[in-house]
Amino acid sequence: MSQSTKIRVLIVDDHSLVTEGLANIINYDPEMTVVAQAEDGQQAIDRYREHQPDVTLMDLRMPKMAGVEAITAICAEFKSARIIVLTTYDGDEDIYRGLRAGAQGYLLKDAKPNELLNAIRIVHNGQQYVSPTVGRKLVERMNSPVLSERELEVLRLMAQGLSNQDIGTALNIGESTVKSHVTRILSKLGVSDRTQAVIVAVKRGLVNL
Repeated sequence: MSQSTKIRVLIVDDHSLVTEGLANIINYDPEMTVVAQAEDGQQAIDRYREHQPDVTLMDLRMPKMAGVEAITAICAEFKSARIIVLTTYDGDEDIYRGLRAGAQGYLLKDAKPNELLNAIRIVHNGQQYVSPTVGRKLVERMNSPVLSERELEVLRLMAQGLSNQDIGTALNIGESTVKSHVTRILSKLGVSDRTQAVIVAVKRGLVNL
């Protein structure tokens, strides 16, 4: 098979061991070739413009610019971009944000090589690929009450250990307003105290500690 007919892949990850491992798996497949690698979101945009790959594998959390921002920028500029999120993060908010930004696939890094190659082929053919584990989390996310932007702000400050009074000062709102936000957050997350709320929020990818 000639180079021009192979599926051309861009790998974006800030860990060189990961990119080298992925490149070896992909290049071993006679129908695929890695055309470029990038270490952060900004590099990903630059490499995409330069090579315009058929499929891009995108990590989520990287220095300088994160994966979701890079996906958003690439998809805005290249309507036919086909991107698979490949990450260790399976929090439902991470999944939702990645797909909402324009990714057509979502795969965890512990996936078997065959699943990775299969996902690349499926997305290259214009279809979506979401691993079964990720799919279940996404359904949970769709069925969970959504936190408002203000509630997310309060939750992130709760995760930093701030009191209601400190949160009110930081957000320039009254302490009673903070209390009502906290009550709604606990209800939506299905927990009874602030510590549980933070634990659930970290698991779901709503906050990063």
